[in-house]
Amino acid sequence: MVRDKVTVATRTLQWKCVESKIDNKRFYYGRFVLSPLMKGQADTIGITMRRALLGEIDGTCITRAKSEKIPHEYSTIVGIQESVHEILMNLKEIVLRSNLYGTWDASICVRGPRYVTAQDIISPPFVKIVDNTQYIASLTEPIDFCIGLQIQRNRRCCIKTLNNFQDGHYPIDAVFMPVQNVNHSIHSYGNEKQELLFIEIWTNGSLTPKEALHEASRNLIDLFIPFLHVEEENLHLEDNTYKMTLPLFTLNDRFTKLRINKEKITLKYIYIDQLELPPRIYNYLKSSNIHTLLDFLTKSQEDLMQIKHFRIADVKQIWDILEKHFKMDLPKNSF
Repeated sequence: MVRDKVTVATRTLQWKCVESKIDNKRFYYGRFVLSPLMKGQADTIGITMRRALLGEIDGTCITRAKSEKIPHEYSTIVGIQESVHEILMNLKEIVLRSNLYGTWDASICVRGPRYVTAQDIISPPFVKIVDNTQYIASLTEPIDFCIGLQIQRNRRCCIKTLNNFQDGHYPIDAVFMPVQNVNHSIHSYGNEKQELLFIEIWTNGSLTPKEALHEASRNLIDLFIPFLHVEEENLHLEDNTYKMTLPLFTLNDRFTKLRINKEKITLKYIYIDQLELPPRIYNYLKSSNIHTLLDFLTKSQEDLMQIKHFRIADVKQIWDILEKHFKMDLPKNSF
């Protein structure tokens, strides 16, 4: 367990992890604090983040088992201690991790007598089994145990229905929810005019609480992007300040200046997440596979202007932020 002293920021909004705990491979806990917030803001953020953590994060699960030798879900097989239904329930509990979307095939093929665990699952290399010791079945006789599996990455829950059943194919209720529980609490200070928000997160081990908080925040921001686009379109029609001509400059020249001023900075390890960019600009860059400062600096102005809804004013804003962080001496008249 790790505990840090909570320090309340008085000027800028800050968050930090104040407690973390790993009971086992399938039980992670984290406690985070966000401050300073005005009266009422903590409850708004806490409720929203709880819903996002429980409903807006993708997970990976086994969704189907296949075997032509099994007559029906509630049958028993000689030489196997568990019924087919019990085996399907054990497969449902297997915790997987994957960053790729889609549906993939996996399998189990072993010979008894022995215990069958998650370690016996043959899956694609990009699918990681969080806990190899998870129990599946017990083979009590020297028989072959071979079944096919279907793995899928999705969101929320997928409940099997009668239409899902086919000969030899047995759907499994899948819970694509890495976050198992979320709590939030609010503490007032400063004559009760400001608030601290504490968020507690429990996960199944496929994501750490910090990763879950980060992913839920990004997915939540994406939901509000359309509202920002509507506002931008109206501004574009009503405000002539956005009607700007492209300056004659190349970002490669700026990259040279940055390299001279900051030779010791390894640009490929500076991610745009660290630049405190506005959410709108951040999402435009990420959607164009611009993840690091080096990715941005090697783009030409033509490349950036091809990004949908991206403006030259956005480029200027990014460079203002870079000047602030890296003390770069950039000519203002280029804009």
